[in-house]
Amino acid sequence: MIGFLYTLIAFVVAISVLVVVHEFGHYWVARRMGVKVLRFSLGFGKPLWMRRFGRDQTEWVIAAVPLGGYVKMLDEHEGKVAEKDLARAFNRQPTFKRVAIVVAGPLFNFLFAILAYSILNMTGIEGLRPVVGKVAESSLAQQAGFRKGDEFITIDGYPVQSWDQRRLYLYERALDRATVTFTVRDLNGLTQERALDLSSLSAADVGAGLLERQIGLFPPLPELEPVIGTLDERGAAALAGLQVGDRVTAIDGQPVKTWQDMVKTVSARPEVSLRLRVQRNGATQEFSVTPQSIESAGQRIGRIGVGVRIPELPAELRVMVRHAPLSALAEGVETTWRMSALTLKMLGKMLMLEVSTKTISGPLTIAQYAGASAQIGLDRFVMFLAVVSISLGVLNLLPIPVLDGGHLLIYLIEGIQRKPLSETALHWGQQIGIALLIALMALAFYNDFMRILY
Repeated sequence: MIGFLYTLIAFVVAISVLVVVHEFGHYWVARRMGVKVLRFSLGFGKPLWMRRFGRDQTEWVIAAVPLGGYVKMLDEHEGKVAEKDLARAFNRQPTFKRVAIVVAGPLFNFLFAILAYSILNMTGIEGLRPVVGKVAESSLAQQAGFRKGDEFITIDGYPVQSWDQRRLYLYERALDRATVTFTVRDLNGLTQERALDLSSLSAADVGAGLLERQIGLFPPLPELEPVIGTLDERGAAALAGLQVGDRVTAIDGQPVKTWQDMVKTVSARPEVSLRLRVQRNGATQEFSVTPQSIESAGQRIGRIGVGVRIPELPAELRVMVRHAPLSALAEGVETTWRMSALTLKMLGKMLMLEVSTKTISGPLTIAQYAGASAQIGLDRFVMFLAVVSISLGVLNLLPIPVLDGGHLLIYLIEGIQRKPLSETALHWGQQIGIALLIALMALAFYNDFMRILY
């Protein structure tokens, strides 16, 4: 229950921050353009709190449903406007002003991400040393000549200071099916180059595990012991009575020495009752656990709803990457740009049916990530906010009616034909946009529920 509340609070905080950032962009530019703002609302539905401020007596509202927000401007399309205020109505503004006001929302999302990444880069981001701990057999990495102990120096000329630092760049190059050149320092201290050919990868291979699962490079992590670190309250293990901190020593009488031993056995036996012997507070206990069956990579595997206890990394494997202010800003701009471009590329691949729509996440998955990142630490939560802010900015620029990008599309069409669109065209465009958004949200919720249930 406490975990659920923590996740809920983290989710509400995340959504509130990002909505305020987005809508404040619209509000701030509208005010600078001389447009009268009637209301700034965080959330939808019945107002829980409202105050009026400023010479225009703008209503500042916190509403009952904290899943969005809006800025309401004076507009003849939404009601009668007094004669004295006509010049300040949104619909009376020249096209360049309306474009500026609409673009400001997504722009502020990108600026927020740049600011967040810049601050993190200045304060420092902890990571793993970029040293190869293992090269998978018959992998792309092995074919490229990587060896255990290789330390990354650059990737295509970009300096590498931590294991995860250039993942976004690798995602881009994998989508392009390019060859990437790593400059490494081997165990003998010699500087060498490794040419990594990514032409055999598909768009579906691009994801969080690209470097490890698809390329075959693993960092030098300590071996994971079979100790439960996290527990899904609805999982088979929790229902059977297992607890965080339990050490699994045997399954059906077979010794378990590593976490991978346990995963291998459980995965291979979905819907089959297993006898788990565990050590708890110095005592040995046994539990009967039946793994739930889920689909993964087209196969049915077993899952009992446990996560491994992550051991503390030795100091020699950890690095703290910090940048001077200007360098931090440059890194923030580059990361935001690459993330935005990658999001657009993945959306394009999805439309071309090269990437599964199962990758689309809804509010339930976002809430889970919000809670998990907040529990890790403030820096990870801020990083999570930056990623979602970029996604929100890109999504709002899509040319779908009712989104900011849809409004920009309308202004473009009106500019080309040199006259406003008809009320009928606007009405049908809005209906189509709403239908598309409902379909997208339905798909996102479906994916969320399928992840939770299976």
